[in-house]
Amino acid sequence: MNKTCLPRTVLALSGLMLAGCAASNTASTSSATTPTVTATAQAAPAAEPVLKGIGLDPADMNPAVSPCDDFYHFSGGNWLKNNPVPSYATRWGPRNLLGDRTQTLLRQILEEAAANTSAPKGSNLQKVGDYYASAMDTVAIEKAGIALLKPELDRIAAVKDLRGLQDIIARQKLLQTGAYFGAGVDVDEKQTTQYAVGLYQGGLTLPNRDYYFKQDARTESIRAAYRKYLTNMFALLGDNAATAQKNAATVERLETRLAKAARTPVELRDPQANYNKMTLAEAQKKYPNLNLPRILADLQLASAQEVIVGQPAFFDEVNALLKAEPLADQKTYLRWHLVRSTASALPKAFVDESFRFSQALGGTKQLTTRWKRMLASTDNALGEAFGQLYVDKAFSPAAKQKALDMVNNIKASMAEHIQTNTWMSAPTKQEALKKLNALRVKIGYPDKWKDYSALNVSRDSYLKNLLAAREWDYRQEVKKFGGPIDRNEWGMTPSTINAYYNPPMNEIVFPAGYLQPPFFDPNADDAVNYGAIGGVMGHEMTHGFDDQGRQYDAEGTLRDWWTKEDNDEFNRRAAIVGTQYSAFSPLDSVYVNGKLTMGENLADFAGLTIVYGALQKQLQQKYGNGPRPKYDGFTPEQRFFLSWAQLRRSNIRPEALRQQILTDPHSPDQYRTIGPLMNMPQFYEAFGCQPGQKMVRAEADRAKIW
Repeated sequence: MNKTCLPRTVLALSGLMLAGCAASNTASTSSATTPTVTATAQAAPAAEPVLKGIGLDPADMNPAVSPCDDFYHFSGGNWLKNNPVPSYATRWGPRNLLGDRTQTLLRQILEEAAANTSAPKGSNLQKVGDYYASAMDTVAIEKAGIALLKPELDRIAAVKDLRGLQDIIARQKLLQTGAYFGAGVDVDEKQTTQYAVGLYQGGLTLPNRDYYFKQDARTESIRAAYRKYLTNMFALLGDNAATAQKNAATVERLETRLAKAARTPVELRDPQANYNKMTLAEAQKKYPNLNLPRILADLQLASAQEVIVGQPAFFDEVNALLKAEPLADQKTYLRWHLVRSTASALPKAFVDESFRFSQALGGTKQLTTRWKRMLASTDNALGEAFGQLYVDKAFSPAAKQKALDMVNNIKASMAEHIQTNTWMSAPTKQEALKKLNALRVKIGYPDKWKDYSALNVSRDSYLKNLLAAREWDYRQEVKKFGGPIDRNEWGMTPSTINAYYNPPMNEIVFPAGYLQPPFFDPNADDAVNYGAIGGVMGHEMTHGFDDQGRQYDAEGTLRDWWTKEDNDEFNRRAAIVGTQYSAFSPLDSVYVNGKLTMGENLADFAGLTIVYGALQKQLQQKYGNGPRPKYDGFTPEQRFFLSWAQLRRSNIRPEALRQQILTDPHSPDQYRTIGPLMNMPQFYEAFGCQPGQKMVRAEADRAKIW
């Protein structure tokens, strides 16, 4: 399992925080009753000096918009107007700007490593430098063609029977091509002191099952692009036109069959339904054509006596397909997933075909420059070797300590909210506090770095390095089976601009790449940091108590620790959030899926409330009951909400927005911004909002979890 892809249970903030347009379910108001609050109106009296703050730029705001009518465009309207999506991107926001700055530093590290041909053999510096150098050597890649892929293609071609097919499936797991299904070693969610072998649905090229069946014009056009993608890639492998077209139809047919048996994205959000433990003997009886004992033995997991099957009906279909479908057709399917998954390391013609398909999905106009793509590949393959070089330059011990202090303050605020909760019973509160106290916090980078000594990297071939890194990564994962739980393991690399909560480990993780301006700036005032990275910290922390995370206890065990009454009340309150978001429409006839986005919406709701409380404690500690300074004419409370909003502003292509609505558990950025605020009296007070204004929900319609 590719470790840049988090475990199935991890709830990440995600890079796809996308923008939409105004909500459709908010009340209208006349301009006569709307006090317009602008940057000028909020400024300190002329007799007082206006203190200049760090982290917020008033020029990005649109003072012509009332914050109480449309806080998203009030807080960042001018920025949105002046920052269109670049041709090589599908969306554009502050995270992309930070990404550009980070990439500049990472590129410098990589180019210095690549230029150092005398680095000690086997050192991280040698491996990082050689991997990147081989990835940038387009002359060698073009000259090699598909010759270096031929050994793997020959393995597939040599399959003669079902037994051989089972062996090649194991090989595809090692190479992480994504064929048929996913398999890996994860923490056992109901026995979190041990690892388990997990199997879960997969094997598709399109983003999820719905893309194979929806009949609207947009989805039909994506399927047409998908067929062209398949056909052209088979032609590049050497098939004549008729054979390429036939093979494309074969892959689509097999994938559609798998898709029909797959669960929907909403169904996949049920952790209990995704936990189906059975003995290996039971699995062999249920799925004889898969022959799990043989596959697991090939993967060095022969000692496994049990497996956890995520989606049993999907594996029923895999089992039937393996016997019913012609062997030649299945070999065609395997060829496809091999070439699709390695296209980035093949000649330009393969890269171009992959890009044309991604254009159809997300609307990107231009392929990202090669060094950026190969930088990402190096991070994917050698993330912690590369990451050690990065954190030495980008993340100080002082910054790490300040971030830890913030997390501890937010944790204390969360404890207070649990203790003063009016709808939760004492036994459930006790369990919730126990879980909060047991929460592990990881900041910046691992305490113990990965050992890459068993991975051989040279300058000979990017494709060879890519496949070697995948196989090394998978073997590292299966090695964990039967051993103690590795609490030091990270699911993201240090330079990643993201964060996550992992329920079975009950941990929140913040890589150094995210703890950079504008998300985190040690020189900014508390209000800005708490509204920015603090909002992320609160979000990840409260994932432990969202509709999914709350099903895991203090040890990360998947079990029900709620009383029936508390469970029912939580679900009632969560349903209000779902209804609110399902009414948001970013495009004509396209609505947010309140069920798919439930967990992320709840984490935004609860997280922001918790962090606001933490900020108030911080301000009280610093200023007591005395005056609190305004920066850029805004109070700390106003700067808190402005910081929350300004870091969620983004422009997005319509194609990418439609894809997000169908596949992403995060709501579009506009609704992530205003959704929680429309329910917060603290926001109304900060900006003087009155009943009847669009950002103010009637008290009976508000959602409140914590």
